Amino acid sequence: MADVCNKCGMIKDLCVCEVLDKQEVTKIKVYTESKKFKKLVTVVEGIDKAQIDDTASELKRKLACGGTAKEGLIILQGNHKNRISPILEKLGYLKESIEVR
Repeated sequence: MADVCNKCGMIKDLCVCEVLDKQEVTKIKVYTESKKFKKLVTVVEGIDKAQIDDTASELKRKLACGGTAKEGLIILQGNHKNRISPILEKLGYLKESIEVR
């Protein structure tokens, strides 16, 4: 028997709940901060808590950097704010919802 989505009740293969959750009109803010010893980190905020771990691991893999996901933020080591927008778009987030400062 096929797995069924808990949210919509459809078969997991046909379920589009995850894609629809990513396309909601939440603003995703991307900015850099200076941390200890003048090291730059890139902060991504506004990602839904259900997808924050998957998104963080995918960003770390594609950007080849370290980082963490905690308290609703994704913190990546280094300055990646110019490269992060296309990656988020490929992950299914809307271009209009991504704000790079």
